[in-house]
Amino acid sequence: LYYRIAVWERSVPFAGIAVALAAAFAYATEMLSRREAKPGSASAAAIFATGAIISLALALTFALQKGWLTVSLALMAAGIAYVESKRGLPFLRWLAAAACVLVAVRVGYEPRIVGNDLGTTPIFNWLLWGYGVPAISFWVAGWLLRKRKDDLPSRLADSLAIVFTALFFSMQIRHYINGGDIYRNAVPLAELALHVIVGLAMTIGLERTRMVTKNIVHDLGALLIAALSFCGIYFGLLLFENPFFTGRLVAGSRTINLVTLGYLLPAILTGILAVVYQKTRNEWWRGFAGITAVVLAMAYLTLQVRFLFQGPRLDRFGAGDAELYTYSAVWLVFSVLLLLIGIVRKSQAIRLASAAVLLLTAAKLFFVRDWGLTGVWRALSFVGLGAVLVGIGLLYQRLLFPKKTPPADAIPQTES
Repeated sequence: LYYRIAVWERSVPFAGIAVALAAAFAYATEMLSRREAKPGSASAAAIFATGAIISLALALTFALQKGWLTVSLALMAAGIAYVESKRGLPFLRWLAAAACVLVAVRVGYEPRIVGNDLGTTPIFNWLLWGYGVPAISFWVAGWLLRKRKDDLPSRLADSLAIVFTALFFSMQIRHYINGGDIYRNAVPLAELALHVIVGLAMTIGLERTRMVTKNIVHDLGALLIAALSFCGIYFGLLLFENPFFTGRLVAGSRTINLVTLGYLLPAILTGILAVVYQKTRNEWWRGFAGITAVVLAMAYLTLQVRFLFQGPRLDRFGAGDAELYTYSAVWLVFSVLLLLIGIVRKSQAIRLASAAVLLLTAAKLFFVRDWGLTGVWRALSFVGLGAVLVGIGLLYQRLLFPKKTPPADAIPQTES
């Protein structure tokens, strides 16, 4: 009747009929749940509950269009999970999972949710409702379903919660960087850096979450997002979108600029992730995250020095004596800082990273271009490296070979 009369258009009368059916089926479900348990009563209650939920979904379909329908169906998934947690009807778990899949299919059909009416306002646009509300609803649905049983419906809700959370941030970043056009075929350094930052933050959050839930979905989600983030770091930030290779102008001031966004913030987050991995992952993951943090920090320091001397374009050839000396000085300070951090945290990996940076600095001094330094710059370069090497040697001597004071009973007694 709806197709013959309304022809797929919005129809409030048919929505009212569907709501009335949903209320009738819900009343029947409640009456059956209160009666004495008999053979087949549980199945009958599940059938009526299914009818109520399907009728409600039809009412939403008849009354709402585009984005609001997506939001309503997403909220229905959490609502079904809540009813299941109170009534304990197993079939409702599958209906909650079906509602999650329905929303995923709807968003996959039109990622912009409302087509060309998406808008250009950052954050407060239809992506906020079309991805943010389903993400929250799926997190709630997964938590409610997991309280009773860790099965396929709960894992499906948890999986879609992670997917929609990642899509929400990804789409919002695309929308902001590209002026509302999420289909634009370009990924500049700023956009890639934001994707990496969000990926690392999500990985840290999922690692902390899986320590509590012990959920395989959170475990696999953390690994997958971490892998994508590391690929974005090495193949994107350090290679294909590196301003030293691309020649694109670096926007920002001399202290806070695109290099800060693209390299310093990811370095900090990767270092935090390495600390989190100490409690959640094996040594391989911890070491890889730590190495990545050091590499990003070195890239930031190098590109920042380049920016200070060369301006917003970093691919220019040549460097003056002051710039070459500054590279060596900054790298030496960074190696000493890593050493101190390694000593405080009693981490051999960080101390090895400090040694690697120091060796790289020495190699640059002797084999790259510091031999071309003249006058006072060449003298300062060698004096600085020598002072750092002597200081590090003395520091390790005090750490590895501390002076031992003889015990009190070993001191010879003199006769009075």
